[in-house]
Amino acid sequence: MDQYSDITLKCRDCGNDFVFTAGEQQFYAEKGFTNKPSRCPSCRAAYKSSRDSSLSYSSGGGSYGGGGSYGGGSRGERQMYPAVCDECGRETMVPFQPSGNKPVYCSDCFANRRQQSSYSRY
Repeated sequence: MDQYSDITLKCRDCGNDFVFTAGEQQFYAEKGFTNKPSRCPSCRAAYKSSRDSSLSYSSGGGSYGGGGSYGGGSRGERQMYPAVCDECGRETMVPFQPSGNKPVYCSDCFANRRQQSSYSRY
């Protein structure tokens, strides 16, 4: 934690100053977050609460907000990360930061593996 020091930032909602602590900065770095927070903790909680309450997950399907009329459009562009498929070696983009301790597959190999594993269920 020596490389981080507390930073004072200004909340974009209420305009008050808040401290982005060294510990929070380390957490952000470990999670791969590249942007500093733009809201103070109380405005961040209020924004998250209002955002979550405006979404309805009563569709009955297994969707994660990827479309339809249940708030899928408000999510914004999904961040993608470059990776190399562990099956075929092709370069691909995945919607998560590869950690290196689990295999990563391109969409074709993932679909093939998923189809093969569905046969073994019965």
